[in-house]
Amino acid sequence: MVQKTLDPSQIQSMDHSAIPRIRLPERATVFLDRAARLRKLADNNPISGYIRLMATLVDAQHHLLASTVVTPPSKEAIAQAQQHSMPLLPALSSERDPVWRDVLHRLLDKIEAAGAITPALGKVLDALRLNTPAQLDAQADAVLTQRYSEIDPATAPFIMASLQVVWTDLASRLDPRDIPYLDTPGVCPVCGALPVASIVRVGGQYQGYRFLQCGLCANEWHMVRTKCSNCDSTKGIAYHGIEGGSAALKAESCDECHTYRKIGYQEKNFEFEPLADDLASLTLDLLMNEAGYRRSGPNPLLWPEAPADA
Repeated sequence: MVQKTLDPSQIQSMDHSAIPRIRLPERATVFLDRAARLRKLADNNPISGYIRLMATLVDAQHHLLASTVVTPPSKEAIAQAQQHSMPLLPALSSERDPVWRDVLHRLLDKIEAAGAITPALGKVLDALRLNTPAQLDAQADAVLTQRYSEIDPATAPFIMASLQVVWTDLASRLDPRDIPYLDTPGVCPVCGALPVASIVRVGGQYQGYRFLQCGLCANEWHMVRTKCSNCDSTKGIAYHGIEGGSAALKAESCDECHTYRKIGYQEKNFEFEPLADDLASLTLDLLMNEAGYRRSGPNPLLWPEAPADA
C-alpha cells in the first residue's frame, strides 16, 4: 500500500474552517446507542412502559441492520438526483425495495422472542402479519406522507421501524459527496423525509454546529442555528424548556409558522440522542401545545390519533 503524503503548501491550502454538511449514520452504533438511551430515559418517565417497548424494537432494528444490504443507487441515479436537486433515495419512490416488508416480519418475530408481549400488543402484531404486500405498501405511503386518517397509531411505529432499517442501511453506505444540495429546506437530502429533532454537537469538526437528524434514515445535515427548521425563517425564533428539567433539551419555536421542533445540546448532555430524547419528553410537547404551537412532525415511533375532522 502506498500512502500519499501532502507537502506543507498543500496542507496550508486546505479549508480547515469548512462546516461538515452531512453526518451519515454509524451503522454499528446508530440503533445500539438509541436503544441504550431509550432505556435510560424510561426511568421515572410517564410512559416508561412504552419507551421500554420501543427500546426492544430498536434492539431488533440493530440486529437486523447487520444482515440487511439493499441495492445502492446507481451512478445514473446519483447524477440525476444531483442534476435536479432532489433526494438521492426518495422514500416515496414507486421503486421502493420490497425487502422492507421482510424486515417488518423479522422485526415482529424478534419482538415476540424478546418476551413481555401483552395480549393487546399480540393482536397488533398478528394484525400486521395478515396484511397483504399491497396493504403494507399503502400503509408505508400513509406513514411517510403523514396521512393520519389512514394510519393506525398502534401499527405505525412498526411500519416506520422497518423502513428505518432499510433506509439507514442505504444511508450508512453512501459517499457524502454524492448527496445532492436540495432546493427545498427542512427535508433530508438523502431520502426526503422530515427531521425528528436537531442536535448541537461537540467534538472535532462538528463542534458547536447544529444538525437535523432524519426520522427515517438517521442521516444528519447541517443547518445554521437560530433558524426555523420548518419554514426557514429567522424571525420569531424562541427556545422553551421545563423548569427544573434537562438543560440539554429545548423546544425551538417559530412565530412565523407557529411550529416547534426539539433541539438538544451535547455540551449539556453528551448522551443526547435526537429521536430517543424527543420521544421521552412528552411533557414538553404538552406545554408547547398549550402555548399555541404545533409539532413540525411526529416522532417516528409515536403516532398521534387522526384529528376528528380528518
